[in-house]
Amino acid sequence: MSEFNTIYAHRHSLAATTPVLVSSAMSTSASDNSGLAEAYTRLTFPKSSIIVNLDNHYKHKVYTSSSPVTGNVTIVTQRDVRFDSVQILLVGNSKTRVDGVNSQREVTHTFLKMTMPVPESLYPVPRILENGQTYTIPFNFVIPNYLTMHACNHHVLHDQLQDHHVLLPPTMGGWAKDDMAPEMAKVEYSIKARVFRQPDLGSHKVKVMEGFQSIMVLPTSAEQPPLNITSCDKLYTLTKSKTLRKSLLSSKLGRVTVEAIQPPAASLRPDARSVTGTTAKVELRFDPASADVVPPKITGVSAKVVAHTYYSAGAIASFPNMADWSKQFGTEKRGSYQTSVHLPAPALGKTRWSQHLSSALRRDSGYGTDEPSSPGEDDALRRSSVASRKSKSSSKSSSSSPIYHTATLQIPIELSALVAKKTPIPTFHSCITSRVYALQLTVSFSSGGSSGVSTLSLSLPLQIAVEPDSSLRFPMEDLPSFETAVQEAEADAMMRPRYIHVPDQQYIGTSSLSGALPGYGDSIAAH
Repeated sequence: MSEFNTIYAHRHSLAATTPVLVSSAMSTSASDNSGLAEAYTRLTFPKSSIIVNLDNHYKHKVYTSSSPVTGNVTIVTQRDVRFDSVQILLVGNSKTRVDGVNSQREVTHTFLKMTMPVPESLYPVPRILENGQTYTIPFNFVIPNYLTMHACNHHVLHDQLQDHHVLLPPTMGGWAKDDMAPEMAKVEYSIKARVFRQPDLGSHKVKVMEGFQSIMVLPTSAEQPPLNITSCDKLYTLTKSKTLRKSLLSSKLGRVTVEAIQPPAASLRPDARSVTGTTAKVELRFDPASADVVPPKITGVSAKVVAHTYYSAGAIASFPNMADWSKQFGTEKRGSYQTSVHLPAPALGKTRWSQHLSSALRRDSGYGTDEPSSPGEDDALRRSSVASRKSKSSSKSSSSSPIYHTATLQIPIELSALVAKKTPIPTFHSCITSRVYALQLTVSFSSGGSSGVSTLSLSLPLQIAVEPDSSLRFPMEDLPSFETAVQEAEADAMMRPRYIHVPDQQYIGTSSLSGALPGYGDSIAAH
């Protein structure tokens, strides 16, 4: 039982023996309005209670995909209450709030609503909750792996986005440690119990009582394919270049380029207590101004994880982390929130630069001729074009170095510091809120003869997935192979009894109908 329900039940258990005096008058002075307060004082008795009890539950327990959620609902009334039905639900809601200049807009989206059938045998006859009696109704839910298609029925610009919207989002807000989410975006799961009464036949049901118990859900999520990053995607930077100089007024030493790809996903344990790291591969290229310039020395790499939370007052039709989210589309209001966590400095080995010949030099070293194979005006034009290209190539090669250098950095990303400080919920996209991560890497290096340190920063997509709970998996040895399943199905078909019966009247004598295949006698008569 949660802390809230424990206090709630304890308060009503004490009130069951002692009536509570409640004053309905508000006074600014106790001495002046004491008589008025006594006049409005009335005797009230404790209300009925409905409590949701979960089996083997504790305050910070985390449920994942396929996790059972079992327990019972306890109803205690302080007077006779007539009712018609009891409803027990597993509900998932996402809530957003967008603050405007003159007003704010709040939206609630119910993406999950599972109803537990209550057998008729559990209802008392007649359907009256008697005073002082305790009624217990068990329930049994299983956290689903997917939502129904009706959970996302709005227009989307990408089919892949709808595939994300029918996945369960994780709980956002309410964790023991900060999950880096704003107050304007929440995802909540709860078990709700309601008692309804229908006053008249054909009228709407009236909710008599309601109780709930919140739960934390961290659904399983698989690693998604790498994102297709373009120049329009403002959140990510996969490559960057910089010109190196000894000093501000000195000639340039060369140009260094840093480039990386999206690293593999980090895996979060289903209890959110630990996460496996990942490795970022960074490619370096140095184009020196002359052949005698040595490549820069890598002095260090720093890393931090930036959590981006997107929320909207309307349905999100595209991936919010792609393109430019700050641009307003339509009339819906939207917002974003970001926070970051610095990671320990990655341990780097010795950087080894490799020297290569430039592509222009390799092209010029090939054999060729400018002589035409046949006379004519087209051959003369071809000769002039070839001569022009060679002159440009020779001028370019004379102004730059004929070599360049490359190196590769394998940067281990340790995320234990992230889990120690925060609760990193997995990457997800839902209809009105999303969470993505960016890994910011800053490479520091110093050039020969320069006392200063130059830096280049990249922003890479970082996906956080959730591992499946091994205790909830079916043992593989208990599952038949595909071939075994086919053989069993064929055996069942062979052993299935055959039935012989007279065909329907509409199928009798159809051989004489036009268009039917000729019989054996018809073919002999034709000869």
